[in-house]
Amino acid sequence: MGVDLSQNMLGSAREHLARFGARVSLVACDLLHLPFESQFDGIVSTAAFHWVLDHDRLFENLRRALVPGGWLEAQCGGGPNVVRLRQRADALAAMPEFSRFFADFREPWLYQDAVGAAETLRRARFVDVETSVEAAPTVLSGAQEYSEFVRNIILRRHLENIPTEEGRTAFVERLTAQSAQDDPPFLLDYWRLNLHGRVPE
Repeated sequence: MGVDLSQNMLGSAREHLARFGARVSLVACDLLHLPFESQFDGIVSTAAFHWVLDHDRLFENLRRALVPGGWLEAQCGGGPNVVRLRQRADALAAMPEFSRFFADFREPWLYQDAVGAAETLRRARFVDVETSVEAAPTVLSGAQEYSEFVRNIILRRHLENIPTEEGRTAFVERLTAQSAQDDPPFLLDYWRLNLHGRVPE
């Protein structure tokens, strides 16, 4: 069974998994409102948990969805994930031409470190907890790929606050120009948080 809040993501999953037929079910669902209890032997997740701000509730829901002895294996953004881009976006959002659009804005992610994540898993009553943070730097091929990736993947929620396409384009262009001066240029300093836990028998 696959779960995602985005209908677009579920549509893509249906296309990729069509060959499995009825063996696969896909459900539109918020991870903070999972309707499952003691139904799964294992849960796997990639690049999703950092979008959920309440990790205590998240991991409690995941534990409840697992059978006794069930396991969780996941990876998401963690530690100082894309911190250079985040700092630049914050500085740009504070400038006069953009500040009015970001007055009440808060980052849409929670990037836990390994220690904090382990504590959260244990509070949710997982055992055999293992967590780690690893660097995963990614260099994009040029200005166009960088700007498109930043616009559509990383800073999509930021850009929703800017009411005009002209303003959104200017915001991304400034960040792209700054990254072009880095060594190497167009580097995204990704950090991955690895998570493992098990439900007691």
